[in-house]
Amino acid sequence: MTGFFNRLFPHPILTLILTIVWTILQNDVSAGMVVFGLILGTIIPLITAAWWPDRPRGVRLGKFVIYTVIVFWDIVIANIEVAWIVLTRPNAKLRAQWIVVPLDLRHPEAITILAGTVTLTPGTVSSDLSSEGHSLLVHALDAENPDEVRDQIKSRYEARLMEIFS
Repeated sequence: MTGFFNRLFPHPILTLILTIVWTILQNDVSAGMVVFGLILGTIIPLITAAWWPDRPRGVRLGKFVIYTVIVFWDIVIANIEVAWIVLTRPNAKLRAQWIVVPLDLRHPEAITILAGTVTLTPGTVSSDLSSEGHSLLVHALDAENPDEVRDQIKSRYEARLMEIFS
């Protein structure tokens, strides 16, 4: 049964994302639009599977959902923190830092999600990936301790992504 599922849904997260995006773009949450989105979300990964030879196997969807909730929460909190910084602190007192985050992740998809997560969280931007893919360069708007920011990215996001993609 697992082999059939993997052949029918070679990239299940992409199937889910395509289904959701299709439904949102149609601006009509109806059974017909969701089913059509599911059909597109199934056919497109099947057609493009040949170009994904090294796709991650065995992604833990439950842990990915938890990760998504954590990221959304962090985005909300970071928005409030950045707004407070912008409103109360003069530019001269900002402690902007460039931080190198060494990566234990090796899956390109996981590294992309980590870089996107850092960029989506207000106050930080991932700006470069080393040529070997072993470190991520991050700019933090206000970081008193760059090591603390690095450790937080590694423990809060990278460790979870390693569990998801292991």
